Amino acid sequence: MDENKINIQELNETNFELLSPFHISDQDLQEFILQDAYPNQKLGISKTYLLLYDSKIVGYITLLADTLRLEGELRDYFKNKDVDYKTLPALKIGRLAVDDCLQRCGLGTKLLTFAHGLAEHTSKHLFGCRFLILDAKRNSDHKKDSIHFYKKLGFKVLKERIKGTTPMYLDLFMP
Repeated sequence: MDENKINIQELNETNFELLSPFHISDQDLQEFILQDAYPNQKLGISKTYLLLYDSKIVGYITLLADTLRLEGELRDYFKNKDVDYKTLPALKIGRLAVDDCLQRCGLGTKLLTFAHGLAEHTSKHLFGCRFLILDAKRNSDHKKDSIHFYKKLGFKVLKERIKGTTPMYLDLFMP
């Protein structure tokens, strides 16, 4: 892929019409981008960014403010640092999707790198943000792969679950 043709834009009224040819097999992710992403953004619930390649939408990421509940090793780690909070601020990846035809081309990594950069910028310049967090689905073979994908990029499992979603986190202050 030609890096010069890749662009990330905030979802808006102008680029919303580009969504119709975008297709992913995960019905929840497809419905979210077509029906819920823009209304949620207008209500201040989340913000969606579109990944474009040569002016065609090939993926998206939805971000929102959240907190990470400190449990187990994380709770102990912060207690040892005299941080006695039950939760810490985080930027949450609510949704992440890449066009089915372009899986395993590095586009998901690009979207995560973008989110990581926003979280770091927020932490340094705007307000406290310690973690990048997400809930990885475990209900299909495709989504099981996503947990491995996130682990390769440094995310850790917060709480192992057999069904539903697996909460994961990336500590922005750890190397």
